[in-house]
Amino acid sequence: MPQRMFELATMTYADVLEAKVNTVVLPLGATEPHNRHLPYATDTIEADVIGRCACARACERGARVALLPTIPYGTETNMRFLPLAMNVNPSTLQLVITDLVESVSRSGIQRMLILNSHGGNELKSVLRELAGRTDVHLFLCDWFRMISDCYDEIFTHREDHAGEMETSILLATHPELVRKDAAGSLDADEGSTRPSRFTAINRGWVSITRRWDLLTTNTGSGNPHAASAEKGQQVLDRIATRLADFLVELSQSELDPAFPFAPL
Repeated sequence: MPQRMFELATMTYADVLEAKVNTVVLPLGATEPHNRHLPYATDTIEADVIGRCACARACERGARVALLPTIPYGTETNMRFLPLAMNVNPSTLQLVITDLVESVSRSGIQRMLILNSHGGNELKSVLRELAGRTDVHLFLCDWFRMISDCYDEIFTHREDHAGEMETSILLATHPELVRKDAAGSLDADEGSTRPSRFTAINRGWVSITRRWDLLTTNTGSGNPHAASAEKGQQVLDRIATRLADFLVELSQSELDPAFPFAPL
């Protein structure tokens, strides 16, 4: 397809008919604070960029993929005490995705990847809920989980939110939105998080929903000072390459009775 002709938002009806799309990608973002130096739309921007790059590469290799418009809202219940963290409850988000899956099914498309960019969106339950209830084969990718094997090759500091990796991605894609003056004024412990009083929680044996205004100083976790545009481009290239490989395979795979498992 021509450049950017894989983005449904810019395609015409004639484009869609000609493209014969058999696979769609639904990016999910969020609208929430990202420390003092990154925009509220950080997760949405990342979903847009990663979805666009991966779909562009996949289409160049013959995949019949369409990128759906990004949903800019996610679950923010752990940020409810922070200003303008725009929450969509998990049950509401599941209903929205279910309705969109139905639209995809009515269009005769049976392959769909949910590309999630927000840690607060727990979406495995959506796949379980819809299993056997739709003819659309659903796949889920939390892009930030797919680089654990190469993270330390690129970055020097681990993060949970608005740290080195996310700041690097925004420096590579939207540097005008990064408030370097605010990042430069962060205290030395600004990216630290408050531990729980319970050993089992600190060890990962027991989990909770973390209240972000108590967990962090200014909603950030990690070290944004080590970020660079070069690092952002490196990680985006890794993610886009891996996702494009998957989308090509998915689009070209036969929907036989064993799908998505290997044939016997």
